[in-house]
Amino acid sequence: MSDSRRRSARADSKPLVLTMGEPSGIGGEIALKAWRAAQAGPFFTIDSPERLRATGTKLSLAVPIVEIANPAEASGAYKSGLPVLPLSLAAPVRLGEPDPKNAPAVLDSIERAVAIAIKGEAAAIVTNPIHKKALYGAGFRYPGHTEFLAALAGASEPPVMMLACSDLRVIPVTVHLPLAKAIAMLSSDAIVHAGRVAAAALRRDFGIAAPRLAVAGLNPHAGEYGALGSEEEHIIAPAVAALAAGGIDVTGPSPADTLFHATARERYDVALCMYHDQALIPLKTLDFERGVHITVGLPFVRTSPDHGTAFAIAGQGVANPTSLIAALETARRMADARAMQDAVA
Repeated sequence: MSDSRRRSARADSKPLVLTMGEPSGIGGEIALKAWRAAQAGPFFTIDSPERLRATGTKLSLAVPIVEIANPAEASGAYKSGLPVLPLSLAAPVRLGEPDPKNAPAVLDSIERAVAIAIKGEAAAIVTNPIHKKALYGAGFRYPGHTEFLAALAGASEPPVMMLACSDLRVIPVTVHLPLAKAIAMLSSDAIVHAGRVAAAALRRDFGIAAPRLAVAGLNPHAGEYGALGSEEEHIIAPAVAALAAGGIDVTGPSPADTLFHATARERYDVALCMYHDQALIPLKTLDFERGVHITVGLPFVRTSPDHGTAFAIAGQGVANPTSLIAALETARRMADARAMQDAVA
């Protein structure tokens, strides 16, 4: 299907909103390239039109920038260019060199996107990568995007990080912690919370009526009946039992080294992993370029490309937009599934 036909097919869809992210990173480049791919239906970005035009000119990306006054104009504007809800930057952008003076604009883009999503003016939020060090001088005090979005949304419970590609969904129960600290912080309550949020999200946002959860062990061979560790017996198995008692189809704890081969993956819809790399290594091995970061448990759909700001290649024209395109496509599917589930609820 041609670009124009793809855009026309989604012309009446509620648009997705894409945040600016760190302006000196690759976010602008991949946003321009994602519009050219035209695979996720209409989206608009909250960004500096001047920055995007300069990026397009520098990288020879022929993408018209269409300034819009409100989200309702995005779907129509998307046919002729990348719709941009304008914001201003305090300092000139030097690709690869973050400037803390632009941190307020980065946060403003996120805050405006959340307000738009909560008002129902966008189908979902897709976030470009941020650079936390550059944000701290502007008063940012959250560990990352997820916690900031939860605070803006007034979430009553902590949301959960999910990573997904076409063949696998994973949730790390502990996230950005040193491994020794992640093991010390692991608890039955954390596993149960992740499992309950995951099951609810699979039903509402993925249209899976009876979600199946697999829970990984922590130790080699899932502890081998206590010979290689006791966490399975004292922490993980009680959590699995609590989830099952709550009516969730769940198995485990299972040895992590046998949980991710093709046949095993057919038996579950998401794998709950005990620490960051246990989740991300199999996902990135299966599909490094199309991995998508998803936050489940928010009142709106949020996805993000599964990579960072990539300062080392910013401005070189070589940034790969595949993960952002996958994030946009995933957000669209999730938003459609949520709307369908909400309509019949």
